[in-house]
Amino acid sequence: MPLPAETAPAETAREKVPVTAIPGDGIGREVMAAVRQVLDAAGARIAWEEALAGAEAFRKGISTGAPQETLDSIARTGVALKGPLETPVGYGEKSANVTLRKIFEMYGNVRPVRELPGIHTPFSGRGIDFVVVRENVEDVYAGIEHMQTPSVAQCLKLITEVGCERIVRLAAAVAEAEGRKKVTVATKANIMKLTEGMMKRVGEQVLKDYAGLTHEHMIVDNCAHQMVIRPEQFDVTVMTNMNGDILSDLAAGLVGGLGVAPSANLGDHVAMFEAVHGSAPQIAGKGIANPTALLLSALMLLRHIGDFATARKVEHALYVTLEEGRDLTGDIAPEGQGAPTRAFVERIIANLGRESEKVPEREYRPIALKQWPQITWYRAATTRELVGVDVFVESERDPHAIGITLGAAAEGSAFTLAGIGSRGAQVWPAMGGHTFLVDHFRARFLFKEPPKGNGITEITDLLQRIGRQHNWMHIEKLQRFDGAPAYSVA
Repeated sequence: MPLPAETAPAETAREKVPVTAIPGDGIGREVMAAVRQVLDAAGARIAWEEALAGAEAFRKGISTGAPQETLDSIARTGVALKGPLETPVGYGEKSANVTLRKIFEMYGNVRPVRELPGIHTPFSGRGIDFVVVRENVEDVYAGIEHMQTPSVAQCLKLITEVGCERIVRLAAAVAEAEGRKKVTVATKANIMKLTEGMMKRVGEQVLKDYAGLTHEHMIVDNCAHQMVIRPEQFDVTVMTNMNGDILSDLAAGLVGGLGVAPSANLGDHVAMFEAVHGSAPQIAGKGIANPTALLLSALMLLRHIGDFATARKVEHALYVTLEEGRDLTGDIAPEGQGAPTRAFVERIIANLGRESEKVPEREYRPIALKQWPQITWYRAATTRELVGVDVFVESERDPHAIGITLGAAAEGSAFTLAGIGSRGAQVWPAMGGHTFLVDHFRARFLFKEPPKGNGITEITDLLQRIGRQHNWMHIEKLQRFDGAPAYSVA
């Protein structure tokens, strides 16, 4: 269909921006083709570079799921639109999505949550309109895991001070770009006082720099509760990786589900925009897939490259189409009235140039991303004290017997045995109660006197003593930075 006459000359005269298009798997190619058809009809100033990632790449033996040619294209364009990617079982089972985020350090995930006209949910009419900003590369999603014993697994939750600052400043920048007024930092700092607590402390400190924004802290499980009972209270929420992953999906459910949920992954050098839903192989090739989520993601892409006019045009054409309720795909149409993808796309294109009068207007400005220098971030402590070590041991013995043997191992060393825990509960000295025991114990040893050097000689001696009777897996130093304990209470 030709472009509307009043927009065609101005739109086609502008220089086009190169964008990497990754169709993906399952319905990916169908929804990508649909989105490109709409954007081309609207006169979007994009020059597409199609690239491969996902299941087909895995089957070719590419362990990352992303060929070098794809990585080169993303590095060259700096902008990508991506369909859903599969991770086939038996091909390394690494997520190509996570790989792309990590390679290009796209540290921020932005998920708009907005009520759409014509899509009916139990929350319709509430005017839901907020954004979930999720840290994207740290936390347990760093994927650092170990089997500590044959039956006990460990996953390291890594939270960095600079990582917290990056994501909170991004949340503030999103709020300012969209004319929003409040940022909610949601954490589990009441339990994880060092990791989630860092997010809370840094968030509260950083947001003091933004005089135009109010801010609050909310415990993340209460945040989930509040999203369901009073979602209107939120404007921008920001969270660590796993919390943000879970609550952004919950939030999408309020306005219609993952099938209409867009997202952006933002970093210093690359931005990747993607639908949140999966590849839906059960309907692939049937021509009935709903491209709304990827189309909404493409609107975020258009704003990222500064094409606000086209974004507005396409957005309103989609809204008008949803309001009309004609030619909608089966997942959002009244039962038995589903139309093919082709008809839905043609209806959106036919509505280009029309504007919805029902959807509240929101003006968008460029997101003012802080540029972070490429250095190794390091914050020195004024004072640093080594007070002991936690040694993790594998044993089938009962805690009393373990306490006797570890206490004996500490005799004549620089340490004294302070206590033994199992899965976070103290089991020696016994405190009563009934702790379910497994073969994984944390023994806390404290220095009898402060070590004169770095303590390595004393720690090595202790491990040799322990190793004569127990299989130890790893140790953690117990330190104080600037006089404050840098470890959890036993």
